[in-house]
Amino acid sequence: MDLLDLLLSAGLWATVLRIATPLIFGTLGELLCERAGVLNLGIEGIMTLGALVGWLSVYQGCDLWTGVMLAACAGMAAGLLQGLLTVPLGLSQHVTGIGVTLLCTSLSYYVYRLALPQTTTPPSIAPFAPFGDGALADLPVIGGVLAQQTPLTMVALCAVVAIAWLLYRTPLGLAIRMVGENPAAADAQGISVTAVRMGAVMAGSALMAVGGAFLTLSAFNAFFFNMIGGRGWICIALVVFASWRPGKALFGALLFALFDALQTRLQQGGDSGIPYQVYLMAPYVLSIVALVVMSRRAAYPQALMIPFRKGER
Repeated sequence: MDLLDLLLSAGLWATVLRIATPLIFGTLGELLCERAGVLNLGIEGIMTLGALVGWLSVYQGCDLWTGVMLAACAGMAAGLLQGLLTVPLGLSQHVTGIGVTLLCTSLSYYVYRLALPQTTTPPSIAPFAPFGDGALADLPVIGGVLAQQTPLTMVALCAVVAIAWLLYRTPLGLAIRMVGENPAAADAQGISVTAVRMGAVMAGSALMAVGGAFLTLSAFNAFFFNMIGGRGWICIALVVFASWRPGKALFGALLFALFDALQTRLQQGGDSGIPYQVYLMAPYVLSIVALVVMSRRAAYPQALMIPFRKGER
């Protein structure tokens, strides 16, 4: 199969959408935090925590959607900690974010060992099933792609529309963008900068955790160490690539997923004499190039990473 046939195959794009789903959740969550002026570097740990909580709750007998909700609640709890440290206390967002990542990651591994102390192979659960044949499969062009997805992927796509509508079509979205651009002006209008930023960080962290839960409840059927694999850091870069816009965030996630899916298919295509590490490196290199090109024109929120203290100029 040549490259053109590969690019036109439904199987490739189904894989792309599946790889992109946790990136979509994570990027939207980070975008929401940064739009409010908070850089959430805890994303890697929050996604790990969401993956563990979602999987463990289902393993203990909850249904899949309850697992998703519990993962979101765990993400909100981590976001509450991140928000308390950075918003009212005004501590360094870099330091606290790294601290939250280390805390959530270590806590997830510790809880896993407590729950399954004698287990060497991660036990599996019954994950979300693909839609398969049905109304989605009958859609022209994209039907073959969507039929291979699970419900959480559709939730991610709907979340893009929902976050875009929230930010640009509602008073709450205007408040979020305002506290990220000029918190003093927002405060003068009677908007609680602390409340808006705390709410944005908690909601964004919930989305990040659902992105992690996707990996254990949909893409795979078990939890294992290091399964996030740097996806959180990729999401931070994708926010910059997207210029803090949900639609472009979706495009960036799909672009990275395409690079990743292509390198996997090219590795399987036969012995080309190229070391496999080159294929593994390719999506990250191409993403860096795309990031450099796009970030030159990016207009970041003016109050990003700047603590707000009421009454100070």
